[in-house]
Amino acid sequence: MQRIVLLLFILGTSLLAACTTMVPREKLPYPITDASFGDPVKVVTIPLPVIATSPNEGAILGGLTAFLLHNARDEVSTLIAPQVNYNANFGTTFSLYGAFFPLPNRNWEFNLSKSTKVNEDYEVRLRDKTFLDGKLETNAFIYNFTDGSARFFGFQSDSRKEDETNYADKEYGFTLGVGYDIIDHLQLVVGERFRQVSIRRGAVSKLPSIRDRFTENQVPGINGFTAHAQKLSLIYNTLDSRDMPTRGLYAKAAIEGSAEFLGSDASYRHYEAELKGYFPLKEARYITVARVAYNQTLGSDVPFLERSILGGESTLRGYGRNRFIDSSYFLCNLEERIRLFRWSVFDVNTDWEVAPFIDLGAVMESLDKTRSKNFEFNPGIGFRAVVRPNIVGRVDIGVGSDGPAVFVGLGYPF
Repeated sequence: MQRIVLLLFILGTSLLAACTTMVPREKLPYPITDASFGDPVKVVTIPLPVIATSPNEGAILGGLTAFLLHNARDEVSTLIAPQVNYNANFGTTFSLYGAFFPLPNRNWEFNLSKSTKVNEDYEVRLRDKTFLDGKLETNAFIYNFTDGSARFFGFQSDSRKEDETNYADKEYGFTLGVGYDIIDHLQLVVGERFRQVSIRRGAVSKLPSIRDRFTENQVPGINGFTAHAQKLSLIYNTLDSRDMPTRGLYAKAAIEGSAEFLGSDASYRHYEAELKGYFPLKEARYITVARVAYNQTLGSDVPFLERSILGGESTLRGYGRNRFIDSSYFLCNLEERIRLFRWSVFDVNTDWEVAPFIDLGAVMESLDKTRSKNFEFNPGIGFRAVVRPNIVGRVDIGVGSDGPAVFVGLGYPF
């Protein structure tokens, strides 16, 4: 807790060091600005420290500068953030992040990152719901990354901390989705996914490598794999905002198939179901958020990273990413988002939130074989800085049986 208090103190003093400048629009060409910006463009520059830690990566120290560009409606429409940080496992990392919100129903973002040891990340994400009078939505995600901090403990809910191994997860691929609004609040989505994975020696030297402890017969996909899958989803959505909802319901049912004759290394199927609800009180100063999700993977020789997985900043926040792996999972999340105060610094309105939460989840062979002893109970607390209508910075602290876990990132966890 002292670390988080220190982080918030440093963040607050950094905001006081921010400055606002007016820049001629001709010096900020497309896509940094577009027709929605005035001339000159208001640019708020905020230097921030990077003080982060997570179970897999360890401690990260560094700094970034956030450039917030305001459109003619005085909303943050573009965010550019160069960053430099240091980690004992990966050395020095240089990165550049950008997020663009030219229209309420159109946004895209990119991240370019390169470390001096092992890690790299290049990705672009696009979303557009302006076609056919807003009834057609397209999503695309293209990526190429290497994560030298990846972990594997074994399968099933009783995988042991003592069996922890490290590897470098090197991947490239894409995810595409096209959704059509059948009627109000109901969308049918067709998706395509390609994933090429190589498993290499990781960057965490204090842990054994995954192939030092496990074999291909024990862990399918340990020598790398290819996945090419097609997905069909039905989504019911009454949320009042895509990125920062305060009220409404979201329900999804999906089936995805991977077939060898289409290029996958194995044939298998994923079944997914998810239900989320947002319930506000006192003009959304208090928002109760609940999620229930189930995932089932059926098939033989399914690569370990294609199975049902829990752990990390958006599922079980008391554990690192991919902590629990099996053929299915059941997950419940409950958190109370409480707005403590609203602070305006250099005309940037920021809501400061605290969010106590409970995560409850388990992996298992199938739902009918679930036992109470399989479930992990993760209480915790989150701290969020919200710049509406687009940007959320967050720190989440969860506690699991392996000890506490801290995640720092952008966006709500769900």
